[in-house]
Amino acid sequence: MGFAPSLRAGFLLVLLGLCAALPPPAPPEMLHESFAGKSEFRTVNRRPLESCRNPSPYLSINVSTAGPLPDEAFVNVTVGGVFRPRGSHWVAMITPSNSSVSGCPLSGVNYLETGDTAKLPLLCHYPVKAQRVKSDPSYLGCKKAACQKRDASGGCQVRTCGATLTFHVINFRTDVEFVFFAGGFQTPCLLKRSGVLRFANPAKPLNGHLSSTDSTATSMKLTWVSGDGRPQQVQYAGGRAAASVATTFTQKDMCSAPLLPSPAKDFGWHDPGYIHSAVMTGLQPSQSYDYRYGSDSVGWSDTVKFRTPPAAGLDETSFVIYGDMGKAPLDPSVEHYIQPGSIAVTKAVAKEMQTGKVDSIFHIGDISYATGFLVEWDFFLHLIRPLASQVSYMTAIGNHERDYAGSGSVYVTPDSGGECGVAYESYFPMPAAGKDKPWYSIEQGSVHFIFMSTEHSWSEKSEQYNWMERDLSSVDRSRTPWVIFIGHRPMYSSNVGIIPSVDPDFVASVEPLLLTNKVDLVFFGHVHNYERTCAVYKGKCRGMPRKDASGIDTYDNSNYTAPVHAIVGAGGFSLDGFSLIPQSWSVSRISEFGYARVHATKTSVLVQVCKLRHNGDPGPI
Repeated sequence: MGFAPSLRAGFLLVLLGLCAALPPPAPPEMLHESFAGKSEFRTVNRRPLESCRNPSPYLSINVSTAGPLPDEAFVNVTVGGVFRPRGSHWVAMITPSNSSVSGCPLSGVNYLETGDTAKLPLLCHYPVKAQRVKSDPSYLGCKKAACQKRDASGGCQVRTCGATLTFHVINFRTDVEFVFFAGGFQTPCLLKRSGVLRFANPAKPLNGHLSSTDSTATSMKLTWVSGDGRPQQVQYAGGRAAASVATTFTQKDMCSAPLLPSPAKDFGWHDPGYIHSAVMTGLQPSQSYDYRYGSDSVGWSDTVKFRTPPAAGLDETSFVIYGDMGKAPLDPSVEHYIQPGSIAVTKAVAKEMQTGKVDSIFHIGDISYATGFLVEWDFFLHLIRPLASQVSYMTAIGNHERDYAGSGSVYVTPDSGGECGVAYESYFPMPAAGKDKPWYSIEQGSVHFIFMSTEHSWSEKSEQYNWMERDLSSVDRSRTPWVIFIGHRPMYSSNVGIIPSVDPDFVASVEPLLLTNKVDLVFFGHVHNYERTCAVYKGKCRGMPRKDASGIDTYDNSNYTAPVHAIVGAGGFSLDGFSLIPQSWSVSRISEFGYARVHATKTSVLVQVCKLRHNGDPGPI
């Protein structure tokens, strides 16, 4: 269906704005390791852990917490009794505590498989975190000395050295042990183990996050994680309740190759517990409600206030959109796949939400970057909890959630680490077409949003293509005059890399649908920067923005020519640059961490790009 010209008399405005926010932390060292059930590969890979030569008989490792671990804590781990402090000494946080700490020299291949090139510990099980002991600046100089033996006159005969490290720990249900190693990450030898630490309540309901179920905004889905699979509930709106349905997944659900087990299948596996979902019904659009979730037997979450989005057809809506966020540690640890901008962007969006002008958040692919190291999902869900617990958090699938050889993904890469979309669809149950069919559309205010999967077949006459064609042609422009198309891999990018960012087959197949159905604005991620085009089709500009007196680029969509494309993949992953030779269709390029803020009415769409400078200060574009 077309659109009535009288309803298209407005403008599509694109404003490049700045948002004040905390600076991104400097990227820490990155770590790699393993933890899971035994496999034939691991048996071949494993080598006996080298015995540390002449270990001190006074070695110790102590943890600051005496009792069970709370749901979140910054734990001090103190090592002592060391004769000679060395830069190769390090401490790992292992879970579960019975995980093997043997060395597996081929584990580095599994890190590279997911795209993580950092030099990380080569153990047989993934250590959730690791820190070099020299990160305590007093260690190498033995400024924290202790006397272990004194002579008859009281003089010190045996002096040893120590250090204290701080680890951020969250409740991921399985027990924990801290292990002191020598030999560096590549040739580890075990010095001392702390003993087992358990969480006070492994069944605690945690990390609740919201999603929309339809375009009426009268119901919202809440999803959370618990170590207990028995039914729980969400209590909301001053007396209503809805029971949860619990799901989970196992190692058998993960994808793998015959000769080299994937991280998800082998050393990156971590028990996800149970993922609960419950639907809150009888709500009103654009209204605030309180809720809590859990049960009397496992405990309850804190009470949280949330707001429903506007219903389809209302005059306006506002949302934040970004891609490729991931997570980063809140301590000096190294770990698998650190995204250096993720914490700063999350804090900036949280500050944005305090204005009360964010109806939804759209995260368009490359969600956690767990890539087969399953415990990383818990840390990601913990990171976004202040955002996703208060407004609808809608997602699109990316290559790092879905792709793996032999799994049916379009691109035969190991980018998901063997997750093959299973973990993603469990944690983020969108109103999708079906299992492993993660495409859907939803309407809020004056906008019809369509979310596609660039990782599933989009070729002409495929199931997804036919669905997109039906959905786009059925939009009622009198109700939602704007159509915004969302996916992960872009159609236009000036980034030049070893692996091309743009698939010409994808463009040839899907781009005509956008033009035929007069899609106004297209958002993609995958490339880790911000880039905006002219109104473009087949690489040619069909319409250019005009700049007003305030420097705002304005696209006049009363005379539609083609979609405007924007990459918003600067949500956290290390940034990408641009070609030195600008493309004719490229209007704006920014390589800074940030997100886009969008406000749509019946007659205009305003897009502001909020970028975060490394020093935290606004700067000129």
